Amino acid sequence: MSAQFGKRLRKGAATTTVAAVAVAALAASQAPGVTTDSAGRRQATDSSAPDTASGADDTATGNSRYYTDLPPLDSPTATPGTGGDTSGITASAERGIPATVLDAYKKAESALGESKPGCNLPWQLLAAIGKVESGQARGGRVDADGTTYSKILGPVLNGGQFANIRDTDNGAYDGDSTYDRAVGPMQFIPSTWEWAGRDGNGDGRKDPNNVYDAALAAGNYLCRFNWDLSDQKDLRRAILSYNNSTHYLNTVLSWLEYYRKGTHEVPDGTGTLPRNPSDGGTSGSSVSPSPSPRDTQTPNPPKDTTDPTKPGNPATGSGDSGSPTPPSTPPGTTPPGTTPPSTTPPSTPPTPTDTVDHLENAGTGTLTAMAGDVFAEKVAVRTETEAGEAVAKVRVRFIVVGDTDATFTGGETVATVVTDSAGTATAPALQAGEKTGSFTVRATVVGRAVPGLDYKATVTARQADALARTTDTALTCVPGGEFAEQVEVKATYKGGVADGVAATATLIKSADDPTENDKGPHFKDADGKTVRTLKGLTTGKDGLLKLPKLYADDTTGTFLLRITTTGGATLTVELKVAAAESASPSPSA
Repeated sequence: MSAQFGKRLRKGAATTTVAAVAVAALAASQAPGVTTDSAGRRQATDSSAPDTASGADDTATGNSRYYTDLPPLDSPTATPGTGGDTSGITASAERGIPATVLDAYKKAESALGESKPGCNLPWQLLAAIGKVESGQARGGRVDADGTTYSKILGPVLNGGQFANIRDTDNGAYDGDSTYDRAVGPMQFIPSTWEWAGRDGNGDGRKDPNNVYDAALAAGNYLCRFNWDLSDQKDLRRAILSYNNSTHYLNTVLSWLEYYRKGTHEVPDGTGTLPRNPSDGGTSGSSVSPSPSPRDTQTPNPPKDTTDPTKPGNPATGSGDSGSPTPPSTPPGTTPPGTTPPSTTPPSTPPTPTDTVDHLENAGTGTLTAMAGDVFAEKVAVRTETEAGEAVAKVRVRFIVVGDTDATFTGGETVATVVTDSAGTATAPALQAGEKTGSFTVRATVVGRAVPGLDYKATVTARQADALARTTDTALTCVPGGEFAEQVEVKATYKGGVADGVAATATLIKSADDPTENDKGPHFKDADGKTVRTLKGLTTGKDGLLKLPKLYADDTTGTFLLRITTTGGATLTVELKVAAAESASPSPSA
């Protein structure tokens, strides 16, 4: 597989001269509450809480942990008393991106440039998110195919400091069958990876732990909803959809600006590691360890709530003597007037998802659209308890099912939406493709085994309800000749251009007899043979249809050409074949 990507650029770190150019400090709006540590790294110290509680359920990461380190301020001068320009060295190392990781970002940018050119995705944005989410895959600890040596897992999303997201993948991605955890270099939660995952390295798998797959998935995720990332508003929307926090947005924007000013590749496994996770926990050392397949990630152990120095602690005894404190009451008894303590451990309160009993249609009407059009109706569903009460803050997944090329707006076939205060989730608008027929939009509750709700949708052929010639020139010809003007018509539907509409043109016997004529004007096929019916015609993007040249045989008279389209639009055109008028004799002298 490694051969697929050509030569891996795993060059040794080359000695470079730090450019004597000062990089201006980033705008304060992009890095609020900035402090600088001894290594020249910057850290934002304001709150990193999500802006809205509901946003956690509909983001790529579940609003999970990220790194708050900000780019250092490159300095062209040595720090006094250090004996060298250590700040410049730190900045140079910080600016570097591991070779395979950088290659993955650039390949994703190239792929999105072809599939979604209007998105204008810069690879530096992927690099900024990758830095904030995982420190560039832990400093590039990936193998030759781009897969991390060990899984990169976010904290358990059990409703503590982060979102409460019950297991959605039976532990397949994150190893946790009770709650979800963000996974991989770009930190996707399993329910998002299920629809957003991509195969970025062509191995036939969609692996969130592979940097090529994860980078391409992140690019597609950021390019949803026809967002144009060259537009500042769309850029902000896209980043906030990844992790719904203003602090996260500002941190990513800081790294985006930093990488846009220049970067370089460093050998895999030598990238600098971030220090400051957003939950205030401990991070890895700033020195990257060498990559090793034996390296595993150990989750943070649960905190011991007991204090070994406090008198009466069962682990150490009481007082200075170290002897156990005698019980004030005999073992197995309860002091008078007190209630025996419960032996049942407290249960976790149910989440909104746990209370959902069924799904109800929230007013969705008939789902019908012509090929290429947007469906006027949107699929809406309501989550309810057994008693019929609405349940808010529940993730509902909508999936397009069946033999169709219809998608939701943005080109995806899966969308996850959080129910509002009325318990309603409304899917993005459906975009019909060119394939006609029926398909299904299925709504299911994420993390809850309740029957799904299916909605039938139908794509009909493109239609026209009116046809008109583009000129009013009379169509005439002499016997055995050819008509000087080709017939051109314009198709419309409800007053608008009807493009891509199927049409048929037939030279008919009469207005009352639409069967094909056996004499008079005709078309010619590629072999020059007479043809009086043309099928498989299609109007262009402007609704125009120009027919081939018409020819006449030796029969004179008035003939009819009838053009019909899908949808019932019909136009009958009159053709005349007559001998040329002879010239008038000149008057005698």
